[in-house]
Amino acid sequence: MNFTEELQRRRTFGIISHPDAGKTTLTEKLLLFGGAIQIAGAVKSNKIKRSATSDFMEIERQRGISVATSVMAFEYRGLKINILDTPGHQDFAEDTYRTLTAVDSVIVVIDVAKGVETQTEKLVEVCRMRQTPVIVFINKLDREGKDPFDLLDEVEQKLHLKVRPLSWPIGMGQHFKGVYSMYEQKLVLFRPHGKQEQDEDVVEITNLADRALEQHIGERDARILREEVEMIESVYAPFSRTAYLEGQLSPVFFGSAVNNFGVRELLDCFVDIAPSPLPRAAEERIVAPEEAKFSGFVFKIHANMDPNHRDRIAFLRVCSGKFERNVSYLHVRQNRKLKFANPTSFMADKKTVVDEAFPGDVVGLYDSGNFKIGDALTEGEMLHFKGIPSFSPEQFRYVNNADPLKAKQLAKGLEQLMDEGVAQMFTREVDGRKIVGTVGALQFDVLQYRLEHEYGASVQYEPVNLYKACWVTCPNEQVLREFMQRRRRDLAHDKEGNLVFLAESAWQLKTVQENFPEVEFYFTSEY
Repeated sequence: MNFTEELQRRRTFGIISHPDAGKTTLTEKLLLFGGAIQIAGAVKSNKIKRSATSDFMEIERQRGISVATSVMAFEYRGLKINILDTPGHQDFAEDTYRTLTAVDSVIVVIDVAKGVETQTEKLVEVCRMRQTPVIVFINKLDREGKDPFDLLDEVEQKLHLKVRPLSWPIGMGQHFKGVYSMYEQKLVLFRPHGKQEQDEDVVEITNLADRALEQHIGERDARILREEVEMIESVYAPFSRTAYLEGQLSPVFFGSAVNNFGVRELLDCFVDIAPSPLPRAAEERIVAPEEAKFSGFVFKIHANMDPNHRDRIAFLRVCSGKFERNVSYLHVRQNRKLKFANPTSFMADKKTVVDEAFPGDVVGLYDSGNFKIGDALTEGEMLHFKGIPSFSPEQFRYVNNADPLKAKQLAKGLEQLMDEGVAQMFTREVDGRKIVGTVGALQFDVLQYRLEHEYGASVQYEPVNLYKACWVTCPNEQVLREFMQRRRRDLAHDKEGNLVFLAESAWQLKTVQENFPEVEFYFTSEY
């Protein structure tokens, strides 16, 4: 298969949602349909002992939530599908924002009972800023929920997405009988038998006018389905793939991931309409995937995917050209060549060595500390890919070593976990004390758990009264010196040695900004 054919058969997408909307369960079912796994795991279940493939960290299995992005790849209908299952919880949003820089499209999962929730709004806002194509999957139709038309209105109003249903549910909750696929113009009925391990029985009717419809779903449901589909056709604009690819129109599917309702219809449509790898913006120029020369960027780092081997893996999105094993590439930030003997592809924490990878693929590179999030690899060109920020933390704690005999383990653990981007560490100018800052409070629990279980180090947190951490620059060196002298007790340095102002309150930050108008304050590290 030549380079162009390999490029055209790639589909790389992220799955995003509010916590508990069923995102990870949907990922499991997609993997099941793709033949990547034989038995679908459960995020939360008393009966099924197998945990979800994408929730591979011990803390994820215990809490029943995703705390880190998982990468999974499988083949389906001759295409190579790369799924990035992201954390839904707002405390891990930073990981999700960065992951969205590495995908070409997204599927948004919405709970039929809860509708559009806060975190979904924030994530879709990021997608809209980047004009990322969005498909909406309304989940948990096996439970009672909101009226489907009301949900479509909610999606349009709250997410500001123009929608077009491509499948439609028959009933809901106990009366849920299946979905009608308007995309394929067929009715698919399911016989739920309570087992999650097997595909459901499928009955197909290709024409809604067929009188056999009544035999399967009854006269009342057949009448309602015909009326609602007629209403959809008259109210919503016809589906246009061009509008979808431009981020102007979002197809909507209904189903129940845990019971396989509507998942195959979603997947079949997705592989037809979703974009192959798209161009990526660098500071120097736009990088097209068709270019012959290889380039890629690191959007995530994960320490201890296998705690027994202390491995640290950088997740690299291939942007152009072909990545090859044992070939030297330029690490742009360090301006030196690196060669990778064991690049890997992923199935969550299971890794397979790959000899080559193409645009859209995510490759795992074993890393001894060379990479940071946002780093670029090329065949020689100096490229700096844009849009991979670190956000200003909103929660802060002093970090104290609870076991003096494990000081080295703690230092190594903190260094590696900070490289992952799960949190940021600041060292105070005035006394050298370490402060960890995170976007959400739950990150502190994850940090403490991983330090103990992966590095054998124990930490104690101490509250610190801070409002914001802002990165600081000033072109006037004399003003900067005066600022540093007068505000020394509020200053710190981040892990890279950049100057950071630690504001105790919004009022203090505003006052300092007014007193030092030449000093620039930034709320993301990508300034």
